[in-house]
Amino acid sequence: MFSISAALSGLFLGASLIIAIGAQNAFILRQGLLRSHVFILCLICALSDALLIAAGVAGLGTLVSQSPTLITVVSLGGMLFLGTYSFMAFRRALHPGAIEAGTPEPLGLKAAVATCLAFTFLNPHVYLDTVVLLGSLSAAYHGADRLAYGLGAAAASFIWFFGLGYGARLLQPVFAKPAAWRVLDVLIGIVMALLAISLGARVLTS
Repeated sequence: MFSISAALSGLFLGASLIIAIGAQNAFILRQGLLRSHVFILCLICALSDALLIAAGVAGLGTLVSQSPTLITVVSLGGMLFLGTYSFMAFRRALHPGAIEAGTPEPLGLKAAVATCLAFTFLNPHVYLDTVVLLGSLSAAYHGADRLAYGLGAAAASFIWFFGLGYGARLLQPVFAKPAAWRVLDVLIGIVMALLAISLGARVLTS
């Protein structure tokens, strides 16, 4: 029998880790506002989290936490990618031709999927949160309770990403004006730049 308390523990802990301003969330919010490839991108984010959580619950968290070289490599890749995306966001916000009729040009499916995967797997915080932290805390549970904990944590990702992607449509009246898109892109650029700087600092101090 699954333990409801273990599942709820995983659900709330998983939610507390993913409901924050981050690269994935900012990207999904923007795609949701554009109504562009929302389902597939939300599914990729949720399934990726579920896969990493499963790996952590299965014991991979210990291996990752003992491999600083792996974290350094991912941090460098993430820093370069986030820095580039930050530059692109600022350029969209500052370039008058980047916004027409209040709606920016959406990414094609292949580009959107590639960007989504990069935000997911080039961000070491994803590994630290899902594989290491959630995985190590699962050691408090055994058998069916451990499985319930992992399923609860994975469910939090599905609820959050699909809620964010489709809930973004409620904000569309606000984003009918080009100025709102400029503000959003400036905020996304700032978030991405800060994340890139934090990754660079992690590499320098490691």
